[in-house]
Amino acid sequence: MPAVNPSPSSPDTLAPAMAAPVTHYENFPVASLLCPPGLRQPVAAIYAFARTADDIADEGEATAGERLSDLAAYRAELRAAAAGQAPGARWAGVFGPLQVALQSHRLPTALLKDLLDAFAQDVAMTEAGACYPDREELLDYCRRSANPVGRLLLHLYGVQDDAALRESDAICSALQLINFWQDLSVDLPRGRHYLTDADCAAHGVARADLAARQRSAASDRLILDCAAWARALMLQGAPLVHRLPGRAGWELRLVVQGGLRILDKVDALQGASLCQRPVLRPLDWLRMAARALAM
Repeated sequence: MPAVNPSPSSPDTLAPAMAAPVTHYENFPVASLLCPPGLRQPVAAIYAFARTADDIADEGEATAGERLSDLAAYRAELRAAAAGQAPGARWAGVFGPLQVALQSHRLPTALLKDLLDAFAQDVAMTEAGACYPDREELLDYCRRSANPVGRLLLHLYGVQDDAALRESDAICSALQLINFWQDLSVDLPRGRHYLTDADCAAHGVARADLAARQRSAASDRLILDCAAWARALMLQGAPLVHRLPGRAGWELRLVVQGGLRILDKVDALQGASLCQRPVLRPLDWLRMAARALAM
């Protein structure tokens, strides 16, 4: 069931739940083998919408200004699709199927707009070399970059109670954070700063050292503390697996265990993920499947 990450990179977190390779938009179970057949079209339409926006924000050689301009045009296409207007030629392959999903499943367009807000924010912050001041601000980013996907999928499954929404948000934000801590060695050289100012200050880590990926005892403690935060958030949301029926619940079990296994890898590196990206190996899939069954 859960979420996307907003951030434009592609983790291994959900690979076991996927029927197709994940190369762009992370944290999104697209056309999963466990997805009910009747929901595969809207799920694929949402994924295509998010993936294309991700590419606009992150791929190619466009300037930040060009990316933001294209995202604004993309947002206008979303408004037109929601109003029942025929999609424009540029992204007809995205907005044609999305319009069908919007009409047949009454998807909340506000959640799709939140995703675009997050992509635009990522472009602007990367261009400015800006950092998040504290965890509250970073979670606010996750609220728009990751949580909407979980809520969209819950909408498709007909699950809308407050407890389920809170748990979905916790899982999706955790997946986003896990992606950050998995991809430090990739994001920092690209000018993406997701370790907050408050966390860096609390552990006595200088931004310049992070940018240079200079590992120290302090940076090790910082990374492990952030990983522990993501783990606590994931465990907070994990009871949702028992609220979702049938295939959806099993898919979510794999998603949760995938995220937790990545955190195991981050923990095992003891801070070295600042310089190398932890990845899942074949035996990890078996462990994740066993843990999913145990849930």
